[in-house]
Amino acid sequence: MKKQVTLLKEYTKGLWEINPVFKQVLGMCPTLAVTVSAINGIAMALATTFVLVLSSLIISIIRKLIPPQVRIASYIVIIATFVTIADLVMKAQFPELSKSLGPFIPLIVVNCLILGRAEAFASKNTPVRALFDSLGNGTGFLIVLFIIGSIREILGSGTILGFHIMPLTFEPWLIMILPAGAFLTLGLLMGLANFYVDHKKNKERESIIEKFRSSKQLPTIETEA
Repeated sequence: MKKQVTLLKEYTKGLWEINPVFKQVLGMCPTLAVTVSAINGIAMALATTFVLVLSSLIISIIRKLIPPQVRIASYIVIIATFVTIADLVMKAQFPELSKSLGPFIPLIVVNCLILGRAEAFASKNTPVRALFDSLGNGTGFLIVLFIIGSIREILGSGTILGFHIMPLTFEPWLIMILPAGAFLTLGLLMGLANFYVDHKKNKERESIIEKFRSSKQLPTIETEA
């Protein structure tokens, strides 16, 4: 019988193990397009998380009532409902931020991250597990967009969350606020993430080999004794 994963594990796996950007490579369009600043990245990630959590919860609750033949269409209708709510709230409460994000809030409805988690997890698990899974993936998405947005804002504008932190002599890197800066930042971060994973695997492999060698030496020593 397959061992049941704890709720904490359901949440934390989205932070790194199946991080939407670094591991699943999902949601690349908003990741690259809106991260000119840290606040844009935070707003986009929060809106996406709002839609992801509520749509996953509803889909999990009614998963047994949805006919298999129309499940994708049903998921999209549910997702579109919460995207509309997020878009209207953004326009009403944060008009400048909504204008800055442009069409990318409405485009959440076709974000492969949300539809992917609905199909792969929410439609097959209980509402509680779907809730923790979506929260974890949303948090992982938020962390990545904040990091990318912060790097681009610091190097491209000399500010972070609107506060000037770089010396007055610092010359902003124009490329960092252009599309090329998004690709460059994301590529370097993904490279670092892959390097860390490979380094960790090599360390674990060396540790296993060392333990194996040690266990092989024990019988020999005992026999000679």
